[in-house]
Amino acid sequence: MPATPISRGTAEHYRWGGDHNDVSDGWYLVRTPALNIIEERLPPAAFETRHYHKVSRQFFYVLEGELTMEIEHHVYVLKAGEGVEIAPGQAHQAANHSKQDLSILVTSQPPSHGDRYEAL
Repeated sequence: MPATPISRGTAEHYRWGGDHNDVSDGWYLVRTPALNIIEERLPPAAFETRHYHKVSRQFFYVLEGELTMEIEHHVYVLKAGEGVEIAPGQAHQAANHSKQDLSILVTSQPPSHGDRYEAL
C-alpha cells in the first residue's frame, strides 16, 4: 500500500483529561501494534496523572509552547524544538503550566495504551 499523508484533519482524534475548560486533544498520526505517534494539544493548566509504563518507551517532543515534564521527581521545562525520552519504569507527568496552548508529539514504542500504571 502506498504511503498516505496524514494531518490533524485526517487523523483519528480523541479527547482526554480535565473538565470542559482544560480538556486536551490527541491525534493518532501513526497507530500500529508496534508504534504510536500522537500529536497532543494541552491547554493552559492541563496535566496528565503521574504514571509509568512497564514496557513502553516514550519520547515527548515540543512543537510549540512549553512542556513541564516531571520524571522520577526531577522537573524539566522544555520549549519548542526540545524533547525528552522516558524509559520503561520511569514515573512521569506532563503538564502545561504556561498561559498558551502546548503542542507536542508523543512517540510510544510499543504503544502505551494498556501499559499505564498510576504512580505516587
